[in-house]
Amino acid sequence: MIPRIKKILYATDLSKNSAYAFRYAINTAQKHEAEVVTLHVIEPLPQNAQIWMDLYVKDNKNKYLEENMKKAAETIRERWKIIKEKELADYPESAVREGNILVEEGYPAEVILRVADENNCDVIVMGTHSKGAVMHTFLGSVAERVLRRTRKPVFIIPLPKGETDISFHTI
Repeated sequence: MIPRIKKILYATDLSKNSAYAFRYAINTAQKHEAEVVTLHVIEPLPQNAQIWMDLYVKDNKNKYLEENMKKAAETIRERWKIIKEKELADYPESAVREGNILVEEGYPAEVILRVADENNCDVIVMGTHSKGAVMHTFLGSVAERVLRRTRKPVFIIPLPKGETDISFHTI
């Protein structure tokens, strides 16, 4: 028997197209009366950019990171508000539970895997960007790295064929 889904980790890059994957997370939560933990990961600066930040920004470096983390959390809260108003208004509160909103610095795949374990998430939902075979072969993707290293079910949600903009403004 397939275990009941109680908690979903929705990992987002906050792109405007991430609304499509968010809707999948919400739909899965509705069907299972599950909680959705929302995660955004801010990647560390490359080493050469870090050196420039150290030279020119000095004491304000942490302030910039904190501001970016706050902005990301506000964006996630706003997106939850839009989903609740436009798509969940007719459903009882218990159908979808908004869990923690987490914004962390680190390498996305590693943070996603750690957060999924720490929060006892049953599944991971994330979008993917099609960048073509050549880009994918050389760069890989966060989704692929997560898939290779987890023992949890992972829903990888691509944009539908031909779509270029399924954003929160079109919900």
